[in-house]
Amino acid sequence: MLKTITKAITFTFLAQVCSGQDFQQEFNAAIQENDTLKQREILTQWEQSEPGNPELLVGYFNHYYLLSRKEMITLTAEPPVGESLSITDSTGQTAGYIGSDLSFDQDVFQKAINKIDEGITLYPDRLDMRFGKIYVLGKTEDWEAFTDEIITTVRYSAQNKNKWKWTNNEEVTDSELFFLTALQDYQVELYNTGNDELLDNMREIASEILNHYPDHVESITNIGITYMLTEQYDKALDYLKKAVKIAPKDDVVISNIAYSYKMKDDKKNAIKYYKKLQKFDDPGIKQFADRQIKELN
Repeated sequence: MLKTITKAITFTFLAQVCSGQDFQQEFNAAIQENDTLKQREILTQWEQSEPGNPELLVGYFNHYYLLSRKEMITLTAEPPVGESLSITDSTGQTAGYIGSDLSFDQDVFQKAINKIDEGITLYPDRLDMRFGKIYVLGKTEDWEAFTDEIITTVRYSAQNKNKWKWTNNEEVTDSELFFLTALQDYQVELYNTGNDELLDNMREIASEILNHYPDHVESITNIGITYMLTEQYDKALDYLKKAVKIAPKDDVVISNIAYSYKMKDDKKNAIKYYKKLQKFDDPGIKQFADRQIKELN
């Protein structure tokens, strides 16, 4: 139900752009080879040669994060969370599932966090460092720290006016759009957990974004959806109607308004907004609206 801006944001630890520095190239090769001893050797030499290099701190962060990961193959009777492979018996019936269980060595993981915190302190405009930290906090499902780090980053974006840099201190193009797109993806990540308790985290992030970017339709909509999912439809409509004023052709916003009215048993207004969807060119949207109106009638 959440709307994600279609431009993909991918933060990849391992595919760093080489800057011509031998240490960085050698370290990336050691990462690809999963050679942790070689990684450590290169990092030690690199630190002796260039102790203030921001890529060195990113390297330490990647090294400790990957070292902290503990992945175990699991065999379960029920489908596990995430990707899995089903096993069938001789009759073709599903007999079980092969998946993986990811855990972390917290002491080693904290070393990764300490290194990236050092990097963020020294190079506060390096968005890759901030997003890297947020990424790993999501992987460990530390949703409170995940939320706090996003909010800290949002507040800093107002200070530096989204003049962000990335790996090798390259400037981020379309930096505000890039930044806000990623923030929407993080809110979707919380939503996709299916944990209703994290709706408060979504609302907290969206509210902070709106403090600095008051016309960010996605965040206005997200707050509305958090209320909608907890059956507080009047509060949901307050936000969704603000969103539709900014983006009157947004099918997701209109659909959620119609749904909220439907759940309030306000058929007249529900039909009114589903009729707006009927005017869209997308045949799928039209068919959806037709079905809803038919059901309401």
